[in-house]
Order: sequence, then C-alpha cells, then structure tokens
Amino acid sequence: MKEEKKDKTPEICSPDILNLKDTERQPKDTPDKYAGQPVKESSYFGETLRFFILAVLVVVPIRLFVVHPFLVEGSSMDPTFAGGQYIIVDGISYRFKEPARGDVIVLQNPTHQKIFNIKRLVGLPGETLVIKKGVVSITNKDNLTPFILNEPYIRYRQIDGKDIKITLGADEFFVMGDNRPVSSDSRTWGVLPRDLVVGRTILRLFPLSTATFFPGFPE
Repeated sequence: MKEEKKDKTPEICSPDILNLKDTERQPKDTPDKYAGQPVKESSYFGETLRFFILAVLVVVPIRLFVVHPFLVEGSSMDPTFAGGQYIIVDGISYRFKEPARGDVIVLQNPTHQKIFNIKRLVGLPGETLVIKKGVVSITNKDNLTPFILNEPYIRYRQIDGKDIKITLGADEFFVMGDNRPVSSDSRTWGVLPRDLVVGRTILRLFPLSTATFFPGFPE
C-alpha cells in the first residue's frame, strides 16, 4: 500500500489576504489630500506569497502529525478493505492512548520501512499468542487461561499454515491481514515495533458508496 502523494490544500481565510476597509470608497464630501497623486497597487505576488506561507504553516503540521491519506492496494484486508479505496489515518491519538486489539492500523513494514501496510492489531505487548489451524488463542496478565480470539471480520481462515507460538515484548505488536490465506504479516516478518505504527484508520473516504467513519469494525 502506497501513500497518496497529492494533498488538497484547504481554503484559508485571513485578514492579511483581503482587507475590506482598504477597498471602501471615500465619501465625496471628504477632502482627500492625496487626490491626483498616483497610487501603487498592492503587490499580487506579495499577497500570493503570504497566502502560500499561511497555507504551509497550517497544512504541513496537520499533514505530518495529525492525519495521513493513503490508497489501499492489494487484497490482504479483504473483505474489510478493497484495493482502490482511499482512507484517512489518525496519526496523533496513539500518542495519548494505547492501541487496542482489533484496531485497523497503517504501519511501516519492518523489513522495508519505505513500504506502508494496512493490518489489524491482534496481539498486544506482553501477551502470548498461539495460532493453530487458523485459530488465535491469547494469554495475558488478565487471562492466565488462554482465550480464543473472536474474529467476526474473518471470511477465510488459513488452516494449512504452520502453527505459531510467540510472546510479545513491551513495545511489540502482532498484526495480521483479514484475508489470512494471502496476507503477509507478523506470521511472515515477525513482530511489529511500536515506533513503526503510523496510526489508526478513522475514515474510508472513497468510493463514496463505501464512505464511513472508523471502518474495519464489525457492526
């Protein structure tokens, strides 16, 4: 999945761009000591430059730290997400709260960090996961007896894959695609370090027929 390169700059209204008082006509009965003198037009280049600077000051921080647009490619998250869908990712909330199991996230691939993937959080820090015949069971400090993970979003389970048992470190996650038979994920390239988590998917924007907030969660 590749990050969308084109960004749309929002409209920005500022008193520096248009000052209505400067465009008011003087009453006819008001003496004008500058009557007859040539006046200099406001610089179009200067106004454009100010607008551009304001736009950069507002848009760039939002784009870098708050929200990120991505275009889904491939079928590893079918049927939850399909190729060609445009999504918006929240890049700031995980700075204030812990990621939750079941969140659909965008991440940097641990083996190729310039590549971005969309996956689902399955295992959390400190947990022990066992995957056997496609069924995930989890043990953690609150559940010393393993519980089977309920995954209603899964259509096809991979029952012929190798069995896995893994214990996650303090800042490690285990992620998988919803289309288990075809997804390359933590079963293939190992655990996901926290610092490679880009953010949580908060909006599916396009196509409009599939647009929804917080996509990827069972109804």
